[in-house]
Amino acid sequence: MDNEVKRVEILMEALPYIREFRGKSVVIKYGGAAMDQADLKESFALDVILLHLVGINPVIVHGGGPQIGALMKRLGKEPSFVGGMRVTDEETVEIVEMVLVGKINKEIVGLINLHGGKAVGLSGKDGQLLLARRRLHRLPGGEMVDIGLVGEVERVSAEPIRLLEERGYMDGKRISTLARKDAERLVKAGVIDGGMLPKVESSLRALEGGTAKAHIIDGRLPHAILLELFTREGIGTEIVL
Repeated sequence: MDNEVKRVEILMEALPYIREFRGKSVVIKYGGAAMDQADLKESFALDVILLHLVGINPVIVHGGGPQIGALMKRLGKEPSFVGGMRVTDEETVEIVEMVLVGKINKEIVGLINLHGGKAVGLSGKDGQLLLARRRLHRLPGGEMVDIGLVGEVERVSAEPIRLLEERGYMDGKRISTLARKDAERLVKAGVIDGGMLPKVESSLRALEGGTAKAHIIDGRLPHAILLELFTREGIGTEIVL
C-alpha cells in the first residue's frame, strides 16, 4: 500500500507542472553521450511519450559528436583543430549530415515509434527550419581565423513544427480534408515526402488545371473508391481549392 500511496503522491506533485506546460512546446536536448547508453534509450522514449500524452508537445534536438568522430575515424578522416575549435570542411559536413540526418535522427524516431509514440524527423534543411551565417573564430590573441563551415543560427522557422502540431501528426490522425495552400506548405516543410509526395503533387497539378477536388485513397482496401465517394467519413484525404 505504501508504494501505491507514493505513486499517487508523485502524480499529485506533478499536476501543477502538467497544468503549467499543457499545450506548450518543450525543447529537449538529447546528447550524443546519452544516446550511447543503451539503458537510457527506453526511459528517454517513454518520458517523451508521457509528455505528449499529458498534452505537452516535445521537440527533440539531438547531438551526435561521439558518433561523428567514430565515423570520421573509420573513414580515415583526421580532424583538424585551430585554437581548440574543429575545422569543418565540405567533406566533414557530408559526414556530419550522414550521421545526424541519415542515422541518429532516424534511430530516435524509430525508438519513439517502437514504444508506442508517433514521431517524425526533420533536419535544419527541411522547410528552411534553420538559417545560419558563417562565423569566424577569435583566437586568444584577438586574431580572427576561418574554421570552415561553422556558423551561428540567425533564424529558426517554427512553421514546419507548427504544421505537425496543427495537423495532429503525433496523434496518428488521418487528415480527411486539406486545403491546397496547406498541402503546398506541408510539401515545402518536408512533412509530405516519400511515396506520398508524387501523389500530392499530382493532385495539386489537377487543382491548378481546374479540377475542384482531388482524393488520395488507399487502393489496397476492397471497394476503396466507393467507400471514399459514397460514405460520409471516407477513407482518404480530400484536397480542395
